[in-house]
Amino acid sequence: MKPIQVGLLGMGVVGSGTFNVLLRNQKEIKRRAGRGIEITMVADLDLARVQSLVAEGVQVVNDARTVIANPDIDIIIELIGGCGIAKTLVLETIAAGKHVVTANKALLAVHGTEIFAAASSKGVMVAFEAAVAGGIPIIKALREGLTANSIQWIAGIINGTTNFILSEMRDKGLDFTVVLKEAQRLGYAEADPTFDIEGVDAAHKATIMSAIAFGIPVQFDKAYVEGIAKLSAVDIKYAEQLGYRIKLLGITKRTDKGIELRVHPSLVPTKRLIANVEGAMNAVMVQGDAVGTTLYYGKGAGSEPTASAVIADLVDITRLHTADPLNRVPHLAFQPDAMSDLHVLPMSAVVTSYYLRLRVADEAGVLARVTGILASLDISIDALLQREADEVEGETRAAGGPQVAQTDLIILTHDCVEAKMNAAMGQIQALPTVLAPITRIRKEELA
Repeated sequence: MKPIQVGLLGMGVVGSGTFNVLLRNQKEIKRRAGRGIEITMVADLDLARVQSLVAEGVQVVNDARTVIANPDIDIIIELIGGCGIAKTLVLETIAAGKHVVTANKALLAVHGTEIFAAASSKGVMVAFEAAVAGGIPIIKALREGLTANSIQWIAGIINGTTNFILSEMRDKGLDFTVVLKEAQRLGYAEADPTFDIEGVDAAHKATIMSAIAFGIPVQFDKAYVEGIAKLSAVDIKYAEQLGYRIKLLGITKRTDKGIELRVHPSLVPTKRLIANVEGAMNAVMVQGDAVGTTLYYGKGAGSEPTASAVIADLVDITRLHTADPLNRVPHLAFQPDAMSDLHVLPMSAVVTSYYLRLRVADEAGVLARVTGILASLDISIDALLQREADEVEGETRAAGGPQVAQTDLIILTHDCVEAKMNAAMGQIQALPTVLAPITRIRKEELA
């Protein structure tokens, strides 16, 4: 049977990895797919560089539309990234009746509803395993492997840059800014790391997983997003003393009131496997009613790990290329006419527990006033840690004011709705004996 022909848009890190792995393992891939898969055209602005990388016979052009227009091309791989020209090219590919493979999580998280609808109307597939957690096959697990389950929640370390930074902060006791510079030097963080450290990248991925898990439209604009830039090494140390590690988690959860979709730093018990995921690795926990808790671990980025996911999508499309579109696995796991209208909860309505660190004056009555405010709002305390005054660096109450003895007060709470915690923090912060902004980190038991 004639090999299926593929056009590649963007020959960067993932594109070159895809080309190399497909070439290296072509015999085994053909045995699995039932026919050969060949990248026969590549579009990239740097023609000379790409021509030096590809095999003989591969046509290299600088216009992506030339690849899309080629009638011999069956599948287009979009590895340009972003939501600008990439969106236009993906929609043009679909309009041309060609299948799409993409690693573009931002595009799908923001415009996925439009793209999937266009693909369904044309009877073509949009495959995106590489868009979430790199080489970990989490999309296939959610969409197919766990299809018998009612998914209850997902919690994942889905950004390797932030996990590397948090691991280094814990291991070396360094503050965020110092470790970020080291991560940039080592290539774990981009020159502009905003999307990673502010949680946006993880939120794109969490949005996609949420849609698949619960059969809802992709709704990135409703996700709560909080990054790691404000985390301090002292909080990582205190968390460790209390039996927790801090991880940036992407969380989506089904509740009686709606769907939670949030990304933020979280205290996770050290006994949980996911708390021990270190460096730039990724891991995703999924809780299903039938299967219980499952954990998926591996490399979340990189040339060949991501290429592994891209090629898996190519094989899936090749197998189903001639199948009736109605018999294919739906893009978001649920049939398009059976999607749910469950709404995404605002963060103020989310119920979780909390770690609070208060820098307070070391004097009588401070603890009573703080706990009194919590009690008045029905927030119960799970654990409390107070440092000795001489263990905490001294500061002044105000510029030029007298130095006062002060201490760190660390409180772990039981579950409460975030709106109540917001109210409590407002009242506590107003106390004259609270000397600095309160640090709040949410706590996830993941039981």
